[in-house]
Amino acid sequence: MRIALRDVSKGRGGQALPSTSLEFHTGAVRYALAETEQRPTVLGLIASGRMRPDTGTVSIDGTGDTKALRRRIALVDAPDVSDPHADITLAGVVGEELMFAGVGATPLHARRWLAQLGYSELVSVPIGSIDPAARVRILCELAVLRKGVEGIVLVSPDRHGGSPDGWWRIAGEFADRGYAMLVIIGGSAAVALERMHEFDAINASGPIEPLVLDEPEASAAEESDATEDPTNENGDAR
Repeated sequence: MRIALRDVSKGRGGQALPSTSLEFHTGAVRYALAETEQRPTVLGLIASGRMRPDTGTVSIDGTGDTKALRRRIALVDAPDVSDPHADITLAGVVGEELMFAGVGATPLHARRWLAQLGYSELVSVPIGSIDPAARVRILCELAVLRKGVEGIVLVSPDRHGGSPDGWWRIAGEFADRGYAMLVIIGGSAAVALERMHEFDAINASGPIEPLVLDEPEASAAEESDATEDPTNENGDAR
């Protein structure tokens, strides 16, 4: 499976997302650099077929089948769209996601699932207090429980702090398991990943291929204009 974005943008003058082209595919992990509060989520929504770009095209295996894209790509931890509320216990988050996956979703099922994953001690901990790498592991494992999911767009794992090495290794492990992985991150995390890769501290599937978004110069008036709420076009935010 190969997902390709060609010259996609969102908002007047690309304010919500400047013109962007990238690809990610089965068995590899790639990252895309997206700065500002809104752009990572907008890029994630477009890359997973949950938002239409204003310009450009999004394809999956050479076709523009957005329904297939939504079905086969999970959008994970996108701020204000698919991220769980920080105060909900981990067991509560797991129970809800198990329900969406169509499997047993009682508190007992949630505890057993977490125990199998090795996180029994975190059952009652609010997810906002979970270690960033553990958070990524758990949310990605929950995402691939859903029938038909073959890839993951993971949004801004760096916003939770911690070393990028943890969640990047996990993304690589999912790629090694045959999933297509796109991780959307900010500039500091991208620099850290490049440094780790240089010293062979990263063990991910395939080479790191930075996909930097070229941001056009914006006037002060454009910066002050309100942008479109990225959730308005998304009937299926998860």
